[in-house]
Amino acid sequence: MLPIIGKIVEAVLCRLLPAQGRHRAVAPLPAERRVRRLHRGRRRELWLVIHGIDVGPQGLHGTEVVAR
Repeated sequence: MLPIIGKIVEAVLCRLLPAQGRHRAVAPLPAERRVRRLHRGRRRELWLVIHGIDVGPQGLHGTEVVAR
């Protein structure tokens, strides 16, 4: 009976307290991957504009933004 309880407790603890580091059991779905790529592009555009690098007109949050 004790080994069974130990296995159950170990399984619960592994779920509640995962190992340190970046662990992902499954790859993101294609739609999720596309959304992440779009967000990354928007962040990059905003970073470039903030730092004064003109890469052409971009639409950020519905407004056109250009570097000064």
